[in-house]
Amino acid sequence: MRINRPYSLSYILFLLLAGVALVFIIAPVAGLFFSSNFPDLFATSSDTQVRRAIWMSLSVSAITTLLAVFIAVPLAYLMARRDFFGKGFVQGIIDLPIVIPHSAAGIALLGLISRDSMLGGLAQSVGLNLVDNPIGIGLAMAFVSIPFLINAARDGFEAVPVRLEQAARCLGASSIKAFWTVSLPLAKRSVLSGLVLMFARGMSEFGAVVIVAYHPMTAPVLIFDRFQSFGLSYARPVAVLFLAICLLVFIGLRLLGGRKK
Repeated sequence: MRINRPYSLSYILFLLLAGVALVFIIAPVAGLFFSSNFPDLFATSSDTQVRRAIWMSLSVSAITTLLAVFIAVPLAYLMARRDFFGKGFVQGIIDLPIVIPHSAAGIALLGLISRDSMLGGLAQSVGLNLVDNPIGIGLAMAFVSIPFLINAARDGFEAVPVRLEQAARCLGASSIKAFWTVSLPLAKRSVLSGLVLMFARGMSEFGAVVIVAYHPMTAPVLIFDRFQSFGLSYARPVAVLFLAICLLVFIGLRLLGGRKK
């Protein structure tokens, strides 16, 4: 058998193309960091409005992601284990929030939770306005990000051999017990990966959130507001600070997942 040389022409070509892809990703982020100065970042980090907006993004996205587990994981399991009529159509519905413009998603959600809608009217009857409310922000975040959790969990369940569940059933375990003791533990890595993706996607959402709730502001909405009102120099420190926090959170979650592995 012929062994390819480690530095063949194709290998060098792939290295060059991979380098271009990495530069394309890193260059804008690096430029954003290098164009900012420490005094501006320090002043921005002391801004109460900035802190409140960043906390709103992180906390609402985290709560929304944890709540979504209870509806996303069962759906992912059914998509992985059951064949039924219209399954492809259901998968298309799951992926719909990914392909539609997020501003359109915000308008659709606004029609669902506004005071004139059934859901919005019901909430209004108990004194709760879903528009311009953290609940509305959470719904917008969940709508655009839940497909990442469902698809990742579905891939994890599909990788679990069916015979292991059947063996548990033969030993007397119920369907629910087989799910909790066999399928879910073996698919845990994929479920956790989906949780991280959903959380990251939710906290960075702008298009749907800005339509459903301009106030209270999330970090992406605050960045847009300052850019529109005061220009790039005023919005850049907020963007750098939020990006740095997002990177720290995302890297921390990845490291935690690696330790569990």
